[in-house]
Amino acid sequence: MNNIRFAIVGFGNIGRRHAEHIIHNASTSLVAVCDVNTTLNSKMPSGVAFYSSLNDMLQGTQFDVLCVCTPNYLHESHTIAGLNAGFHVVVEKPMAMSVAECDRMIATAKKVGKTIFAVKQNRYNPPVQEVKKLVADNKLGRVYMMQVNCFWNRGDAYYSESDWRGKMAKDGGCLFTQFSHFVDILYYLNGPIVKSQGAIHNYAHQHNTEVEDAGSFVMQAQNDAIVNFNFTTCAFQKNMEGSITLFAESGTVKIGGQYLNTIEYQQLKGEALPEINISAKNNDYGLYQGSMSNHDKMIQNVVDVLNDDQPIMTTAEEGREVVRIIEQMYESAGRK
Repeated sequence: MNNIRFAIVGFGNIGRRHAEHIIHNASTSLVAVCDVNTTLNSKMPSGVAFYSSLNDMLQGTQFDVLCVCTPNYLHESHTIAGLNAGFHVVVEKPMAMSVAECDRMIATAKKVGKTIFAVKQNRYNPPVQEVKKLVADNKLGRVYMMQVNCFWNRGDAYYSESDWRGKMAKDGGCLFTQFSHFVDILYYLNGPIVKSQGAIHNYAHQHNTEVEDAGSFVMQAQNDAIVNFNFTTCAFQKNMEGSITLFAESGTVKIGGQYLNTIEYQQLKGEALPEINISAKNNDYGLYQGSMSNHDKMIQNVVDVLNDDQPIMTTAEEGREVVRIIEQMYESAGRK
């Protein structure tokens, strides 16, 4: 088995999370990090080279996979640079900020014969996997309706921590930055969305953001199911809930908790799912909490794909589809 060598561009919260799991995986090694913040040079793990220029790192270091952990608006350019330099690319969510950007990334990957791995680590959540098995085995029968609730808190400290968060051109909005994982899971469990209608508004963050902090959508899936999607970053003081409920012909099941970490309700025609309640496994960044921390499984999937030709958990085409659904949602809410 080949040791897979990684480099990371962007060494903020999520970049450091990638580094942690690369270093602790016996089949991977971290050889280089790039960030515009040169003070991070002193914080590099032993044996890891530091660069402040991505081009210098791409040209001056031998590795196999580039992890793109930079702000949303840089995902396209950094992914394409990595691909053109001859490396596979792991790109954090969202894959990009438009379908057009995703298409250029995919076209480049095909041209150079390299692979894009889209990061959607919530797919690995045990409750999500259990419900995915129900759907795949047709044990729920026809899905009638899905309810998605994303009620989180993002305070002033979160937005003051970075100059790109909350900026329309760099962040893109809550559906890209906070809740693209939930869009991905509704797609992963129930397929594409064909029609959307909704509204978005900025209630509590007008003083420090250019994007919405709340929204509600009614959508129709390709399989004719109705999907209701509600989100906000205005939950008082802390994250409240992240949940997905499926109402289907042969059962009702709710994946709940704050981070899709529990089977909160189930009434199934067949055998009940195991009781699952995972705690203390979210991405805790001090000032705020993010989605479930499954990046160890994501790194392992890269190893399995490259060494053993196993399936990719989230392909570039699937990452593109999530971006397409988000674009469709925003367009239906009147965003230009």
